[in-house]
Amino acid sequence: MPRLNTEPAVIDVPGGKVIHEHVGRVATGHDAVSVAHMVAPAGWDEPAQRPEFDEVTLVLRGTVLVEHDGGVTEVAAGQSIVTQAGERVRYSCGPEGAEYVAVCLPAFSPETVNREEGQ
Repeated sequence: MPRLNTEPAVIDVPGGKVIHEHVGRVATGHDAVSVAHMVAPAGWDEPAQRPEFDEVTLVLRGTVLVEHDGGVTEVAAGQSIVTQAGERVRYSCGPEGAEYVAVCLPAFSPETVNREEGQ
């Protein structure tokens, strides 16, 4: 039977970004996939990471900047980007902030994101 998720898990992170996980390890116990709605304030950024999961990022509002070994890709509202497991990436957003959805395969976990220290 379908299961309606009316109360996603709220995951607070440094820098003012708010994560609402609808499906994943925290919200539903799923480890194969996670789906999260993110809201990042103007100028938000996070340390580089080398995750052990593929990630699809669909931007709903604003712009997400994805720094990678080949440069920086600007992802505008209505666009999406796919990053591969093991690839070094760093996410940030522009002066207007951003709202986006992240889908991770397998599901996101703090242990498998592999954030770089000291940034």
